[in-house]
Amino acid sequence: MHKRQVAKQWGLTLVELLVAISVLGFVAILGWRGLDSIVRARIALTGDLEQTRGMQLTFAQLQSDCGHLYNFTGTPSRVPIAAGQNGLTLIRTVFADNQPSRLQVISYRVNGGVLTRRESVPTRDLRELDTLWLSALSDTDPSQGVALLSDVSTMALRLWFSDGHGWRADTGKLVTAAGLSAILPVATGLEVTMRLHGQDSTLQKIFLLGAV
Repeated sequence: MHKRQVAKQWGLTLVELLVAISVLGFVAILGWRGLDSIVRARIALTGDLEQTRGMQLTFAQLQSDCGHLYNFTGTPSRVPIAAGQNGLTLIRTVFADNQPSRLQVISYRVNGGVLTRRESVPTRDLRELDTLWLSALSDTDPSQGVALLSDVSTMALRLWFSDGHGWRADTGKLVTAAGLSAILPVATGLEVTMRLHGQDSTLQKIFLLGAV
């Protein structure tokens, strides 16, 4: 006589199933929050790196422009640089292979939180240079600008003069009011102070003007 083997079946009750689903949902929420914080931190870090890279490129370009600032020796009726609240305007020397040196008007402006750099066509004609200079000062230069840095809150500029007065700001207003008259002595230094949106501290750098 054979005994019937009765197989005992095991399974989950409804309560156990609900508890398992609740635990899995809790783990999923924790994982989502952790992933979300990682993504947010990565986005913030990427933004900071882009700002740092843009600042480095901006300062490198400023240093190059200031290092090639043209000196109007023997031409006291012209000034090579003007710094004001709306930005910076300067005249630099441009060198090209197998060509004579030429002059170019460079302007830096902050508009809508974006720092833009414009450069005029190089020229050897002083009359054309005067026209380009006045166009840059009045922001009517038709040349295409290049965005260097975004999220700029403020940009303050000062020039250093070796006349006993030291740093001086808003020279752009003086030069604009006097046209091309050299009412200022030769500037030898430029101080740039920037503040970016979302940052309490300011970034400051000093550039020497002209070849050292």
